[in-house]
Amino acid sequence: MQGTIKRFGLGLGMAISDGLILLLLIYLSIKIRTGIMPLFISDLPVFNHPFKRYLWLIIIHLGVMAYEGAYTKRLTFWDEVRLLWTSTAVTGIAVLIVLFITKETEAYSRIIILTWLCLSFIIFPGLRIRIKKTLHKLGWGKERILIVGANENGIRFMKAIQAEPNLGYEIAGFVDSSADLQEIEGIKVFKHKDAIERYIKHADIRTIAIAETSSTFTSVTNTSASKNETSTVTSTINDLINKTHKRLNTIFYIPDIKEIPVMGTEIRHFFREEVFALELKNNLARPLNYILKRTMDYLISLFLLPFIMPLFLLIAIFIKLTSRGPVIFSQERIGKNGKAFRCYKFRTMYVDAEKRLETLLENNPEAKAEWQKYWKLKNDPRVTPVGRFLRKTSLDELPQIFNVLKGEMSLIGPRPVVKEELQRYYRDNAGLYCLVPPGITGLWQVSGRSNTSYDERVSLDCWYVRNWNLWLDIVILFKTVKVVFKKEGAY
Repeated sequence: MQGTIKRFGLGLGMAISDGLILLLLIYLSIKIRTGIMPLFISDLPVFNHPFKRYLWLIIIHLGVMAYEGAYTKRLTFWDEVRLLWTSTAVTGIAVLIVLFITKETEAYSRIIILTWLCLSFIIFPGLRIRIKKTLHKLGWGKERILIVGANENGIRFMKAIQAEPNLGYEIAGFVDSSADLQEIEGIKVFKHKDAIERYIKHADIRTIAIAETSSTFTSVTNTSASKNETSTVTSTINDLINKTHKRLNTIFYIPDIKEIPVMGTEIRHFFREEVFALELKNNLARPLNYILKRTMDYLISLFLLPFIMPLFLLIAIFIKLTSRGPVIFSQERIGKNGKAFRCYKFRTMYVDAEKRLETLLENNPEAKAEWQKYWKLKNDPRVTPVGRFLRKTSLDELPQIFNVLKGEMSLIGPRPVVKEELQRYYRDNAGLYCLVPPGITGLWQVSGRSNTSYDERVSLDCWYVRNWNLWLDIVILFKTVKVVFKKEGAY
C-alpha cells in the first residue's frame, strides 16, 4: 500500500513540478520578448498582453505529456528526452490549430509562443529529469525489482538497470538455486525455490525480471529436466508468469537470444490463435531513412564548417611548427559497400611512425599484446606531443568532415577501418559493416572508446547497424560532446 502511495505521489509531484517549470518558461519568454529583443529589434510592437492569457498553453502541454505516458511510464534518460521533445512539438502543433480554429491568432504574440516552445526544448528536459532524480533519492517512485535467473542475461539486465537511474528501479536480489555465488556485485542471490512468491507477498515486490535459460527455470521451480527440455522450460515460464501476474505491476521477460535488431522492434498480436510475434525491422533498407541520415550529415556539416575553419588553421600552424611532415594524414579505409576511400586526419605521428612501431613491437612483448588486442597503444612512441593533445580531444578527426561532404563518410557510423582490420576482426560481420558509411563518431566512441577490446568494438559497430534509426544518431551526437569534453577513454 505504501509503495502504491509513493508511486502515485511521484506522478502527482512530477505533474505539479512540470506545471511550475512551464509557468516559469512562459515568464522567461515574456521577459525575453519585453526586455531583450527590443535591444536588437527596434520596430517591435509594444507588448501589453496579460500574463494569464498564456496559461492555457501549460494545460495543453501537460495533457499531451500525460497522453504520451510521462506520468505512468518508466523511461531511460534518452527515451524520456525523446518523449518530452515529442510532447513539445505536438503541443506547438496543437496550439497553432486552436488559434487557427478560434481565429485568435492576432490576440497572441507568436514570438512568446515560439520562444516558450524553444525554451521547452532546451531547458525543460534537464530540469524535469533532475527533479525526478531528487524525488527518487527521497524514495518516491522507487520500485524494487527481483531478477529470476543469476545467469548472463540476468546479470546484464542488472547492469543495464543500474546504469539507468532515471528508471527508478532498485535491485532487490536474484533468485536462482543453481547459482554458485551467494551474491553478485553486492546483490544477494536467493537459492530457495519459494523465494519468488514469498518476496512478492512480503517484501512489496511489484516488478520481476525473468532471465531465460533452461537451467534457471528448472532449478528455481525444482522441476526435473525432461527429454524435451525446451518444452519444459516454456511450461515453467508460463507457470511462473501465471502464478505471479496477479500480484505484480510489471514483468520483464528477457529471452535468451542475441544479435538481433531491438530498436524499433514491435510485438504483433494474433488473438485468434493466441500467439504473438516479434517484428524485426531493417530501418536502413528503407530508402527514405537513408536519405534522412545523409541529409542530416550534409546539413550539420555545412553548418559547422564556417565555425571550425579558424580552428583548422590554428591546428595546422601548431603541427607545422612542432614536427616536420604534412599537416594532413590520409590513409585508405573501407567504406559503404566495401569501397575504399582516403580518410583524412590531422597528422598526429612522426613521419617515421611505422619504423618506430615495428621496432617497439619487436622488442616489447607487452606492447605487442596490447596492439593485437586494441590495435592501439596507450604510450605510443609514434605520437607527437601536439598529436597526443589532438587525440585526447579528438580534434585530429576534424578533417573527416570533408569525407562527409564528399559522401564517403557519415557523422555517425562504425569506426573507419583498414582492409586488414576488416578481414581479421570483422570476418563474417564484414558485410554488416559495409551496409553504411563509417562515421566520424559512433557507438564505440561513446561506449568506452579505447578502453574497449577490439571484439567489443566490432560488437558495438554491428549493434549500431542492426538497430540504426535517426534518434540513435541524435543520441550518439549528444553523447559524443560529453565524451570529448570529459576526454573519456581517449589516447
